[in-house]
Amino acid sequence: MDHLPIFLDIRGKTVVVSGGGTLAARRVERALSAGAQVKVFAGELSEEFRPFLENEAVSIFRRRVEQEDLTGAILAYGAEEDLENDKRLHALAKRAGVLTNIADTMELCDFITPAILDRTPLVAAISSSGASPILARIIKAELESAIPATFGNLSKFLGQFRDEVAGRITDGTQRRRFWEDVAESAVGERVMAGDFEGAEAALRARLDAFDDRAGGGPAGEIYLVGTGPGDPDLLTFRALRLMQRADVVLYDRLIGPRLMNLVRRDAERIYVGKKKNEHTMSQEEISQLLVRLAQEGKRVLRLKGGDPFIFGRGGEEIETIARHGIPFQVVPGITAAAGCAAYAGIPLTHRDHAQTCIFVTGHGKDGEIDLNWEALIQPKQTVAIYMGLGMIDALASAFIAHGMAPDMPAAVIDNGTRRAQRVVTGTISDIAEKTDVAGLKGPAIIIIGTVVTLRERLAWFQPGEAVANSSSGG
Repeated sequence: MDHLPIFLDIRGKTVVVSGGGTLAARRVERALSAGAQVKVFAGELSEEFRPFLENEAVSIFRRRVEQEDLTGAILAYGAEEDLENDKRLHALAKRAGVLTNIADTMELCDFITPAILDRTPLVAAISSSGASPILARIIKAELESAIPATFGNLSKFLGQFRDEVAGRITDGTQRRRFWEDVAESAVGERVMAGDFEGAEAALRARLDAFDDRAGGGPAGEIYLVGTGPGDPDLLTFRALRLMQRADVVLYDRLIGPRLMNLVRRDAERIYVGKKKNEHTMSQEEISQLLVRLAQEGKRVLRLKGGDPFIFGRGGEEIETIARHGIPFQVVPGITAAAGCAAYAGIPLTHRDHAQTCIFVTGHGKDGEIDLNWEALIQPKQTVAIYMGLGMIDALASAFIAHGMAPDMPAAVIDNGTRRAQRVVTGTISDIAEKTDVAGLKGPAIIIIGTVVTLRERLAWFQPGEAVANSSSGG
């Protein structure tokens, strides 16, 4: 972060605004909305100051700011749009120890003014750290349409019961769960519809019911969530919601920092990643850990790359969970074949090339290649091979040995959908060598079939790093 986001209490405190134009008027309006006493210094005032002239919280001075005017102030805004005058204010404020914001001059700003979504007492601030204020305003506009104005009423309503609930539900985890359940229940709907009496009755009923069952402790549950191939934009809404509800998260090595940043900040994080010949935990240990954590009353999030039920061993974990009678949810994710192929510009099916697509894993239960070669080597078909990078030479040789034409197009997509995506294309006879030369390390998926030839025309994704040669790129 370039700036620390904070919400500052300026009620009853002095804010200095230098300038009499549009920018200055907006600064005055913002400070007044937060309860400040505002001193305005300007030779002339625009018509936009008219609403403030009779406001007892506003003092107008028809001169420029002097050093003593900043005594006791908490903030100072320079909005004269005259660089020399604004620099002077900045110097005075520095001597007085007052935080300063000079409009459109980042090097003279101790703080910046974000775009504000106001659903008082619920407030959201959006900032680009001064890099693109227009983009911040666009995001604000999106939020304005997505978040009902009545959310402010809901926030005020729930706040009225905060002390009562804290007195009756003393355990922090249980209390947080109670509020999460209430906010997503009919209580919230009634508040936003203006039925405050009905909302209060519903809330108290839920509180009484919570008391009745609290003796047994909070009930645990497990969320098995597929995150897709890596690009956070490919997460489902449901996945995001559950990532914010969990108390503890178990995550694989394919779950990068950009995805983990979307998990609730105070959630416990446990790495259970596995790669060839290097397992942090065995599959059985992971399944047992999920059960134990849920039995402790925790909401457990199991994050998996791709889709949990497509070579993700999610079925094995759910079998164990189900045997113990623990409630669980499964959230599908975009599987690697679909996501990586799409980002590489390779359609898995196409009327002129493939009417069938088969997903296979590159190694069997004991690490051996054990595939139905007759089913795989068929015309008008695409084969997507998961976890096959380490055995690509043996796989390619086996395909040819079982009758696949040596010139069958093939591609390897490394770190698909991510900023580091790289794609190597060739034929089944030379793809292993080209992959080795490119130094691909995985995670990777192998695509075999004539659909690979479409990449030259259909590639659209421009990753952060591209391989600059004729056989690879992104």
